Amino acid sequence: MASAWRPCLILALLSGLVASGFPRIPSRPLGKRSLPEGVVNGIEVYSTKISCKVTSRFAHNVVTTRAVNRADTAKEVSFDVELPKTAFITNFTLTIDGVTYPGNVKEKEVAKKQYEKAVSQGKTAGLVKASGRKLEKFTVSVNVAAGSKVTFELTYEELLKRHKGKYEMFLKVQPKQLVKHFEIEADIYEPQGISLLDAEASFITNDLLGSALTKSFSGKKGHVSFKPSMDQQRSCPTCTDSLINGDFIITYDVNRESPANVQIVNGYFVHFFAPQGLPVVPKSVVFVIDVSGSMYGRKMEQTKDALLKILEDVKQEDYLNFILFSGDVTTWKDNLVQATPENIEQARTFVKNIREQGMTNINDALLRAISMLNKAREEHRVPERSTSIVIMLTDGDANVGESRPEKIQENVRNAIGGKFPLYNLGFGNNLNYNFLESMALENHGLARRIYEDSDANLQLQGFYEEVANPLLTGVEVEYPENAIQDLTQNAYQHFYDGSEIVVAGRLLDEDMNNFKADVKGHGATNDLTFTKEVDMKEMEKALKEQDYIFGNYIERLWAYLTIEQLLEKRKNAHGEEKENLTAQALDLSLKYHFVTPLTSMVVTKPEDNEDQTSIADKPGEGPVDTEVARSMAYLTSYQPPQTPYYYVDGDPHFIIQVPQKDDAICFNIDEDPGTVLRLIQDPVTGLTVNGQIIGDKGGNSDPKTRKTYFGKLGIASAHMDFRMEVTPEKVTLWNGAAQSTFSWLDTVTISQDGLSVTINRKKNMVVSFGDGVTFVVILHQVWKKHPVHQDFLGFYVVDSHRMSAQTHGLLGQFFHPFDFEVSDIHPGSDPTKPDATMVVKNHRLTVTRGSQKDYRKDVRVGTKVACWFVHNNGEGLIDGVHSDYIIPELF
Repeated sequence: MASAWRPCLILALLSGLVASGFPRIPSRPLGKRSLPEGVVNGIEVYSTKISCKVTSRFAHNVVTTRAVNRADTAKEVSFDVELPKTAFITNFTLTIDGVTYPGNVKEKEVAKKQYEKAVSQGKTAGLVKASGRKLEKFTVSVNVAAGSKVTFELTYEELLKRHKGKYEMFLKVQPKQLVKHFEIEADIYEPQGISLLDAEASFITNDLLGSALTKSFSGKKGHVSFKPSMDQQRSCPTCTDSLINGDFIITYDVNRESPANVQIVNGYFVHFFAPQGLPVVPKSVVFVIDVSGSMYGRKMEQTKDALLKILEDVKQEDYLNFILFSGDVTTWKDNLVQATPENIEQARTFVKNIREQGMTNINDALLRAISMLNKAREEHRVPERSTSIVIMLTDGDANVGESRPEKIQENVRNAIGGKFPLYNLGFGNNLNYNFLESMALENHGLARRIYEDSDANLQLQGFYEEVANPLLTGVEVEYPENAIQDLTQNAYQHFYDGSEIVVAGRLLDEDMNNFKADVKGHGATNDLTFTKEVDMKEMEKALKEQDYIFGNYIERLWAYLTIEQLLEKRKNAHGEEKENLTAQALDLSLKYHFVTPLTSMVVTKPEDNEDQTSIADKPGEGPVDTEVARSMAYLTSYQPPQTPYYYVDGDPHFIIQVPQKDDAICFNIDEDPGTVLRLIQDPVTGLTVNGQIIGDKGGNSDPKTRKTYFGKLGIASAHMDFRMEVTPEKVTLWNGAAQSTFSWLDTVTISQDGLSVTINRKKNMVVSFGDGVTFVVILHQVWKKHPVHQDFLGFYVVDSHRMSAQTHGLLGQFFHPFDFEVSDIHPGSDPTKPDATMVVKNHRLTVTRGSQKDYRKDVRVGTKVACWFVHNNGEGLIDGVHSDYIIPELF
């Protein structure tokens, strides 16, 4: 189904609802219930669904919550979702009484201007902020009228990383009330085949979990479903509050008969590499431990506990040493020592006797560790086929010796010289985490925050376990020359057991017959090359079976990985290099509709006769005292100009609302099936909309009795080189020469900079041009076996004031203000429909009072709209005559 136009797809590791993914409303005191069960403070959350789809580790998560206000006054409802820090939000929609308000991803500077305006008016509100270790929280609230329904839908995507031999989806759930239809559903598709699949919940016993949970996998497909009934959700048999409050975790892994797997779709490829059964490469590791005064107490005790546990796991082939730093730097041994049983026992005694004291001299401690490792290598004190690692733990900033972060980075970078990685562990919040991360990244390592909690020792041990078993060093992934472009990172200092290397890119020649990938690395005993050859024809055949999930996941996986790596490189770049990296990451973020540190999601929602625009930013790791401020999202408020609505629907009826009159005018166009009419043409924005007429089945040619409708619409933007053809069967998009096709059976969002297209399955389609106009196409479906009628389309214009004053067409000409007067109302030929005289555009016309339907809220029944009907194809109302708007073809 699609190329770059396929929507955002697939999961995230965590979704949470604080009233999570659920509306959040004030709790109600216990006592006699006056409202039906499940209603709290007048709000009933009747449905929450977390839908996770994973294809080849790329995850697409959709959190949907539906609520209704059963009170007799308006209520505010808040939607909270906790999602992984590593995920990118890709879409958010708010639907109130059938009207959808979509989110648009924009450059952060655009949102900043709206924020500054809001600050000056005193109208700001937090939307997205960091939430705990793995999560960040998305929040949006809306005022819901009495009796109204609201639907919140948030989509986010993530590449699942393999840790300790498993992929993990971590979903945070906190409904805080009973929900009639609560469901978590995960579908996993892995071309390598699934080897294990499990699910567990922290908030429910296995006995209770078993009856609400189903999990299964066979071959390439896995499925997990958690559907607790309202009784199963109760915290006790007679309680009305929910026990669902905690973590729901899905873990899985794939078959690894081959160490590598390559997949190619639509000219993009992804290469997964995770060999098994290799001997572990011996390592030399120096632990650089902060023992300054701030480590006093529990932090030091936990650090010592973790180091003692790590010493139990060190292999005899490894070499190690400890360097302690406060104001001074001390070492356990002058040189690296082998991890013999005797040396390990001595190390345990040393660790137990560590005491905290003094200041923080990071610079000298790191340089001592690096010098020790370099010296051991140069003097052949360690095996030739071994690797080196520095692991530093600190809880504060350098404040003695060299204390300038940029100078420390320079010294460390020059000393390591790219030969081995540095891993920085930041204990607690009172430190410059950005400095630790930046220094680790430029030395081929990573930074990890250790949270001050009862399990801090387990966090430290867990990190060591990830890097304890290197299987390869100096890993390089190679592809045929002149065959690949836009490659993600393809060189890694280490491959650790239980992890996975992922490389993605684009093929220059999509028609090549074979694709070859080599992975080269140094093992414990020899140099290794893993070669993977892919037969493109066989690949194409094999991939057809996964269409049931989504078609362009590899392209989005590539974009996700590229953005993630560009943002990492940007942290250590300066000047023109940083500008170039920023521009690349921003372009991809906008094109693929990702909320990243460079973009914001802007959501416009109704609020008491004015629109409010919520701006969601992505928070980052940083000093805690500034973290909330930097990760705020903002709510700005403004009064948009009052705009009329225009649409054409039915037989085809054109309806023009004139707000100055609080009234509407309507007219029909009677033309033969196959005729194409110009509806909108704006030479300034470059937008055109044309419609082709269809008739009933059987081809009735009597103009008095035949029914005609719009059966095909063509929407085009000359400025964006974009075209869209809509029929009752499918939606076809052209972005330049690239074509994508979707059916009305899809619920899908297609996004690029300045454009968002959302298809709502079997209902409608919303096309928004950035800050410009929005079009809504309604799908009318009839009984397939109806002897006469067939499916047709309705077309509606929102925000017409965003079109230029030069707009024309059967609908477009009315986007400019005009006036009319009605007089002499008298009985007509139909006693229920009086006639009148209308003066409009210097013409005196006889018009008839009638009504048409607006189908935006309810496609089946519609809402009645009273209007004055202009006869004879709108003659006297439209400029010229209707035949002036007939054009030869749709585009």
